Amino acid sequence: MKSILTGVISAAVLLGAILIVPHVEAAQSGLPATYPKCASGARYNCVVDGDTLWIYGQKVRVADIDAPEISTPKCASELTLGNKATERLIELVNEGPFQLQAWPGRDTDRYGRKLRVLVREGRSLGDRLVSEGLARTWSGRREPWC
Repeated sequence: MKSILTGVISAAVLLGAILIVPHVEAAQSGLPATYPKCASGARYNCVVDGDTLWIYGQKVRVADIDAPEISTPKCASELTLGNKATERLIELVNEGPFQLQAWPGRDTDRYGRKLRVLVREGRSLGDRLVSEGLARTWSGRREPWC
């Protein structure tokens, strides 16, 4: 039985189907993982914008949503909404442990970011941003915010 369980766990880890963010491990060691807004320099645990963050040195795209841009907004309202989405994602990831679920059919996007859905207690954190009007459900392509 133990070898079967070990095999299942190993397969899940190798496939990357569901990964628990090391937030839990850090908390157990007395060093809680926190996610501030990314600044210049090395990026380890921080939020870039409403749909991109760094998790333990790996750049991750929140795969199930599209949030407004803050680095290259097309209009002032996109920047305003993008800043709100960024701040809200910071709050959400800092509320406690969450899991990373692989995006079906693709591991990375064209920029090399890992495509993952952030899930806590069975609910996507991206869905929370969508329900609050701060992001859209990912439709497979970017759509204008202006």
